[in-house]
This record gives sequence, C-alpha cells and structure tokens, in this order.
Amino acid sequence: MDEEFRQRLEQLESRVALLERNQDLIAAGQRRSSLRSLWRRPPMWTFEQYPPRLLNLTAFPRTPAIHPGAPRIAMVTPSYNHAQYLGATIDSIVSQNYPDLYYHVQDGASIDGTLDLLKRRGDSLSWSSEPDKGQSSAINLGFVGAESEIMAYLNSDDVLLPGTLAYVANYFIAHPRVDVVYGHRVFIDREGLEVGRAVLPPHDGKALRYADYIPQETMFWRKRVWDRIGPIDESLHYAMDWDFILRAQAAGFKFARLPRFLACFRIHDAQKTASTYAVGVREMGILRRRILGFEPTQMQIRRAIAPYLAKQLAYHYAYKLGILRY
Repeated sequence: MDEEFRQRLEQLESRVALLERNQDLIAAGQRRSSLRSLWRRPPMWTFEQYPPRLLNLTAFPRTPAIHPGAPRIAMVTPSYNHAQYLGATIDSIVSQNYPDLYYHVQDGASIDGTLDLLKRRGDSLSWSSEPDKGQSSAINLGFVGAESEIMAYLNSDDVLLPGTLAYVANYFIAHPRVDVVYGHRVFIDREGLEVGRAVLPPHDGKALRYADYIPQETMFWRKRVWDRIGPIDESLHYAMDWDFILRAQAAGFKFARLPRFLACFRIHDAQKTASTYAVGVREMGILRRRILGFEPTQMQIRRAIAPYLAKQLAYHYAYKLGILRY
C-alpha cells in the first residue's frame, strides 16, 4: 500500500467516524427535544395522541350494581347550536339507566335543529330553550329547582362512558367524607373516534392552585358544595369550572381522583376551548392572582406543577405498558 493511498484511507475513516459521531449527537438532541416537548405538553393536555380509532366501549369495566340507597343525581347540559353532538351527549346519560336521575338540557335558543332534537327526546329528559348570558348562566339556570344529593354538568359535545353514574354514586356512598370526585378521560374527535387518553395521578391540591388539570366532564360533587360556595360565576366564560373547583378547595371540601375512565372530551374546530383561548388566559390570570395573591410567571407555574406532571407521565406510561389497568 503506497503512502498516498494510506493517507486517503485514514482521511476517509476519520470522516466516517465524524459522521457517525454527528449522527449520534443529532439523535441525542432529538431525544432531548422530544423529552422537552413531552414536558411542555404532557399527555393529559395532548388531545390527539394517535390516529383516530373506534371507541371500544366493551373494553371498559362493566356497569357496577347500583346500591339500593342510590343518591339522586342532577345533571345539566348547557347547549347552544350543538345539534350535531347533542344527541350523543343525551344518549350517553339516558342510557346509563340510573334509577334516580334528574337530567335537564338548558339550551340558549339555538337555531340549528336543536329544538327539533329536544322535542323528539322530551320523554327522557327535561329541557328549555331561551336566551341566556352564556354557558355559566345556562348551567345555573339548569340547576334551578333541581333537588338532588349529587350534581354535575356535561357539555353538549362531551359524553359519559357506560357505568359512570352507578360507579360515582357507589363511591360517594362508600366515602361519605369525600365531596368532589373526578376520573380519567378519553379524547374523541368530531366523529366520535378515539384519539387519546389521559390517566391522572391522585389529587394534588397544591398543583391545582397553579393549573387546572381536573377534567370537567368527569367531575361530580355533593350538593352541600354548591349550597356552601354558591353557583357557577357567570362573569367567567372559560375558567368557570376551575373557579368553582378553587372555591370548593378553599372552603375545605375533600377531593378524590377515581381510578376509572368516566367520560369523553370531544375535540372539534368549533370548540369553545380552542376559539376563546385569549379569554381563558385572562380569566386564569385573574384566578391565580386571587388564590395565590400574585401573578406567577410561566416558569413559576411550571416549577409548581412539575412534581404533578412527573407523576402524570409515570401513570401515563404505566397505563400504556399495561402495568396499571382501569
């Protein structure tokens, strides 16, 4: 082998080694970027986690036997021009066949066919359609005169999973000191296809002061909470559920995260959560200043909820790997 050929071979080997090293660095950077992205957008707030697939209701636990002393549950659905989703919402509640249920749809004078739908379903629920001051106002109107031990509201594009009412009622009976409950959620698209799931760790009152992680569509509370802290704040149009939760926590009511998927949160283009985000940022700032006494920076918020997010990631992957089952 002549000297010139040997030198060229060494140069080639060096370039290959350098290329391999750069590939390793790029891969490591991609992994770190992926981890940073996962940390910035944890699974519980990542709606579209995988391609749409059929929601297999038979894969969830069976409906438990209903306790003979089942408490009366009052549920309200605020609605406005959601005829394309409202039928599924109504069916998901009525099909629970819960023996002592008051269910009311409070519609804001829709003009999209909602009235015809409600007239057809009138035998299975109560309803009214009249102008209101927004979602918070509709929820409060819907609960007027409702007598019950347990309360909840389900928006007109979300759905309950089978057995939810029986499971929640049995839990409240078995845990008389618990006042507010919520559970895991499923994300569905506009067609009702599953696109993600959120498995939550146990309740964390400290993290809740900085960020609302409770899935509203899965939340139920005892009427004594409503009687004590008052109704939904009608001045809020985005963060009214977090406001209600924070007031309940400040009043000393006990929360519990239930080990079960309870409801589905629907993702679609006209969704209020997406279209009024600026309003939400302002309202969440108001609530943080009220509960904390100051307005935290984004860094302070991330640091405060970091332990909870770490637990959520652990629960998420433990569920994906089959270590946790619900």
